[in-house]
Amino acid sequence: MYDYIFLDLDGTVTESEEGILNSVAYALEKLGYPVEDKNTLRPFIGPPLSESFREFYGFDDETSARGVRYYREYYPQKGIFENKLYGGMEELLKALSETDSTIVLATSKPEVFAVRILEHFGVSQYFDLIAGSTMDGTRNNKTDVLKYAISQIGVTDMSESLMVGDRKHDVAGAHNVGMKCAYVLFGYGSREEAQSCGADFILEDVNALGEFLLKE
Repeated sequence: MYDYIFLDLDGTVTESEEGILNSVAYALEKLGYPVEDKNTLRPFIGPPLSESFREFYGFDDETSARGVRYYREYYPQKGIFENKLYGGMEELLKALSETDSTIVLATSKPEVFAVRILEHFGVSQYFDLIAGSTMDGTRNNKTDVLKYAISQIGVTDMSESLMVGDRKHDVAGAHNVGMKCAYVLFGYGSREEAQSCGADFILEDVNALGEFLLKE
């Protein structure tokens, strides 16, 4: 087992598509870009929000920042709870918490939202640390979040650490700080992305993740 296990939130612990897509659609509507098919917004799930506005809509920094503000008008009130745990995830988190491993949530979502979500679903107690981005944008990508989390728990040996996520940003963040990444296919990425971004392990479902993380 790994001594330190870092888990992404959206697409790894929670199935958060509905709330995120509704929030993005709300923001785009306010910016004058109505969305006919919310499924086209699925690439927004996982990466930092401002980055997605720039990449997928070509917004400049100012417009992207407005989009983030509009997103946060909807998300904390409604979108945050248009969400659910993946089947078997609560049981897995409980099992992990009973091992000697340190369990950390590492998400690009603002930390204040991540705490609310985990408390809402009654699983916050299974984490030794909840680490997320800041509302002011000073810690808003997976590499920065992982560096922050590592400093908080005092990790010195990256070979004993593992990131678990569902997008290329999780893999890149993990590799940037020197740890391996397990890419889960039940989230919002794809096998093709997992292979192309250099994921160290690819896991099909929550059961496979549990078997991998809890193996002796």
